[in-house]
Amino acid sequence: MSQQAYTVASDSETTGGEKSSSFPEIAIGVDIGTSQCSVAVWNGSEVELLKNIRNQKIMQSYVSFKDEVPTGGVSSEPTHEHEILSGSAIFNMKRLIGRVDTDPVVHATKSLPFLVQTLDIGVRPFIAALVSNAWRSTTPEEVLAIFLVELRAMAEFQLRRPVQNVVLTIPVSFSRFQLSRIERACAMAGLHVLRLMPEPTAVALLYAQQQQHTVHENMGSGSEKMSLIFNMGAGYCDVAVCATAGGVSQIKALSGAAIGGEDLLQNLMRHLLPEYDSIFSGHRLDVSKSMAALRVATQNAIHMLSSQTSFDIDVDLGNGIRLTKILDRKEFEDVNTIVFDQCEDLVRQCLNDAKVEVDDLSDIILVGGCSLIPRVRDLIKSICKREKLYEGMNPLEAAVRGAALEGAVASGISDPFGNLDLLTIQATPLSIGIQASGNNFIPIITKNTTVPARKDLVFTTVHDNQTESLIVVYEGDETNIQKNHLLGYFKLSGIPPLPKGVPEINVCMDIDASNVLRVLVGIVIPGNQQPVTPIMEVRMPTIDDGHGWCAEALKRTYGSTMDLITVQKKA
Repeated sequence: MSQQAYTVASDSETTGGEKSSSFPEIAIGVDIGTSQCSVAVWNGSEVELLKNIRNQKIMQSYVSFKDEVPTGGVSSEPTHEHEILSGSAIFNMKRLIGRVDTDPVVHATKSLPFLVQTLDIGVRPFIAALVSNAWRSTTPEEVLAIFLVELRAMAEFQLRRPVQNVVLTIPVSFSRFQLSRIERACAMAGLHVLRLMPEPTAVALLYAQQQQHTVHENMGSGSEKMSLIFNMGAGYCDVAVCATAGGVSQIKALSGAAIGGEDLLQNLMRHLLPEYDSIFSGHRLDVSKSMAALRVATQNAIHMLSSQTSFDIDVDLGNGIRLTKILDRKEFEDVNTIVFDQCEDLVRQCLNDAKVEVDDLSDIILVGGCSLIPRVRDLIKSICKREKLYEGMNPLEAAVRGAALEGAVASGISDPFGNLDLLTIQATPLSIGIQASGNNFIPIITKNTTVPARKDLVFTTVHDNQTESLIVVYEGDETNIQKNHLLGYFKLSGIPPLPKGVPEINVCMDIDASNVLRVLVGIVIPGNQQPVTPIMEVRMPTIDDGHGWCAEALKRTYGSTMDLITVQKKA
């Protein structure tokens, strides 16, 4: 395969138009992980993982800017790990996309070989790759788009047809703003997003197909099975509880956080070299090789400790520093106690939200690269009181296979043997609501609500003769509004000048089957059934980069003059 010339549209050249309802091809499934990625497609009888020119099904997620044309882990020639870590390559893009520079996840990324600068004012961080001893700026969306172009070219070469439609897996904890950035990157790469599918939801779909096969083989009708799915990769940890029967998988609860193998790695690097931050500060050219050497050695140690109880580390970091240590598995686990505790909290939270007891679980499914770590496996077994885990799927391929199945189903493909008679009933991973009753978050669609969903709540004015109100939409589960994700805002005018508490402002939130969120607001006077003014309908999110500033500017400009409070329901 000859080297391709890739073209990526700029942000300004793309728009987030309405989704098309015509899909003339089978969509590919793409799982772009923090460190690895894969592509799969339904080939007419089963899901097939596509391979790159090096015959790899699992590829590294990075883009190198060292040459005239940026290249990634899909099409470029084999690259030594030290070269990827020289500062000329951008990786961990999934941890950066859609985040502002006050985000702790962004700050944790500042210790990577490429440049991440923050002003800590709530805007997009500055990201740059080292090209010919100069920092070349880029954005997470551009990096992801370049990578997607390569994946698309690889798929088109193997399938011998154009590829436009795609189903992408995403972390549970992604906000709708982050999802809009993913869609923007896909548009820049010439791809149309058919679905953005939470990773454990994709695994649930694959599990539903497997259970359907089992039922057919046993000539039975198949009773409902409750399962727990735990997915932990390099950047994110997701948990789902789902009920499966007859090819239908219903998500009962979801939980997730930005914790993963990268955190385990960073913690261990700092443990092995306590002077890490002082030695590697400032991204000086003379320390990039040392940083790369330490990272490679630490990664190798973590991998080896999955199959053996101790590992000898011996690495020359240059500048007279040599690190030699025998690292055992218990020490690695002790260093990362906080991460493992967070994993346990996510599992217990998900079970609690689903109102499911561990005795009700039929299968425990572990997927993702970190699912191979003994401490992770032992932790899940202990929580779920099981000796054995589900072994019916490859932990590194499960999510992309589920995405490919969804791609075939959503493309309207039928299978004469019923292999695609599948359905996943999704749930909202985060609550969605507005700012009201002071500086509080009032959820309207609560977390784990089945999608599609339509919910409303009635609010009223807090000032006499108040004629306007500010509708500020957030997503999250924190009572403190600042800890949630701002999705957008708009002003509602035309409220009749009446005593406070008299006008009723009905705020309705609607999530359709394509996961599009619309906010509808109408003003009603008690005794009148018709709205006083035309209903406002706004598709969310409406904000762009710099949304950290938006919240501060709204508070500074309007204060509490346009506040609303919830109307107390009558007993």
